Amino acid sequence: MYKLFFNLVFKRMDPEKAHYLAFRWIRLAARTPVLRTFVAAYLAPRYKELRTEALGLRMHGPFGLAAGFDKNAVAIDGMSMLGFDHVEIGTVTGEAQPGNPKKRLFRLVPDRALINRMGFNNEGSLAVAARLASRNPVFKTTVGVNIGKTKVVPEAEAAADYVKSTERLAAFADYLVVNVSSPNTPGLRNLQATESLRPLLSAVREAADRTVTSRRVPLLVKIAPDLADEDIDAVADLAVELGLDGIIATNTTITREGLKTTGDVVNETGGLSGAPLKERSLEVLRRLYARVGDRITLVGVGGIENAEDAWQRILAGATLVQGYSAFIYEGPCYARAIHKGLAARLHNSPHATLADAIGADVRKKAEAA
Repeated sequence: MYKLFFNLVFKRMDPEKAHYLAFRWIRLAARTPVLRTFVAAYLAPRYKELRTEALGLRMHGPFGLAAGFDKNAVAIDGMSMLGFDHVEIGTVTGEAQPGNPKKRLFRLVPDRALINRMGFNNEGSLAVAARLASRNPVFKTTVGVNIGKTKVVPEAEAAADYVKSTERLAAFADYLVVNVSSPNTPGLRNLQATESLRPLLSAVREAADRTVTSRRVPLLVKIAPDLADEDIDAVADLAVELGLDGIIATNTTITREGLKTTGDVVNETGGLSGAPLKERSLEVLRRLYARVGDRITLVGVGGIENAEDAWQRILAGATLVQGYSAFIYEGPCYARAIHKGLAARLHNSPHATLADAIGADVRKKAEAA
């Protein structure tokens, strides 16, 4: 039914308008007690065998919503109602900003992909912090907060901008993510170079510890799939050196190789997400796990369309898995189908628990080498 609705309605709408329309429906359902109870009962069944411990947190399962969908923390309960085990909000910047001029979101339907150049459009860290502070949760879920650089802030002053967001938001974050990998903020990806990343991550870590003294807020970094292999290794080594809690692999790509979609849309600037990102994101994840093992938590994201994709990320080393673009194409049953499929794959695997499956393929390959 959703696919029919997508083809008849959403496919004909401007993608950004369709996003906000669906967003309003989700928020409305979450605010209606009877409706949200019914929806959650069907779309968010819990599987005991999928219970996950990661980053010192206990979650219903390993599958969450990637950053970018709920930029301003307005639909956390709604996304939990749809079955996501954790919700990563943002990217939030130090100051409010409108993002890039529209049109800035494009569908590549034959590829089940999106191109976006949103440009971190959000209400800013002060407004988002106030919203999180006043939140009265309906569903218990893990909330990650993804922070990025304000566009007008010079690259040399990036650390101070991230620290500002950290000081405002860390208290409300179950975990905090430093995003240095979006292609839509000029100069942002330059911060992935270890000589820039080390002081930035150290400053954010210090700010989080100074701001929240009652607990340690887990800190992760999100990297791009377009990094060279040696740069991936360098980020992995830096994460271990600094005692980071995790790495999210990966953000969107600027490459356009192997697309089925034709026409001018494929030449739109911005980050490509969805199915075409699958193989590279999986490759990056395997490389990271081979480098860091279980010393830090890895989060797999990029091109996860179904339970098999999620299962392959777990076998490649991901403790947590995230989706976004496929949600647009699959609709409200997306998380439900992944949970059901993961439970079935675990049952039919040689692994006693989901934790046992993490990185199993990479370890097996290393043992055989």
